[in-house]
Amino acid sequence: MVRPPLSSWDRERGRQLGRLLREARGERSMVEVAAACGVSVDTLRKIETGRIPTPALFTVAAVAATLEISLDTLVEACQDNPATQDDSNLIA
Repeated sequence: MVRPPLSSWDRERGRQLGRLLREARGERSMVEVAAACGVSVDTLRKIETGRIPTPALFTVAAVAATLEISLDTLVEACQDNPATQDDSNLIA
């Protein structure tokens, strides 16, 4: 199965997710957070910088739990912007 290319909005949403997680991490080191949630430092770095714009749900859930931020908060903050997104990519 071939995965369709990401839209510019998908990439921006990944960067937004990364910013939110970085802000929630605060002064904690990347090494500390990665070890606590069971992901590699490289993966956490890529998520925080938006280089992985669509990380796996369980990875995001583990990082969010470690940072004590709810998935609802992340979803709300990264909602699609209807002004910049066409209806063909919306998730029901």
